[in-house]
Amino acid sequence: MKAVPTAERLLYIDEVAEILRRTPASLRFMIQKGTAPPSAKISGRRMFRESEVRDWVEAQFEGGGPHG
Repeated sequence: MKAVPTAERLLYIDEVAEILRRTPASLRFMIQKGTAPPSAKISGRRMFRESEVRDWVEAQFEGGGPHG
């Protein structure tokens, strides 16, 4: 099992939704669609590594999609 680095901060859905300027419900929908940042259920709660959320946001800008 891979240990979480001690400096790694884990975020809740509400915190990630705020970073993405989405509602928690919208973020849950993104999770269902598979379009959200990587996450895991830990003790029954959806958690995100802060570094992975930041990396995911950067990847969206680098993706060069129709609006990028």
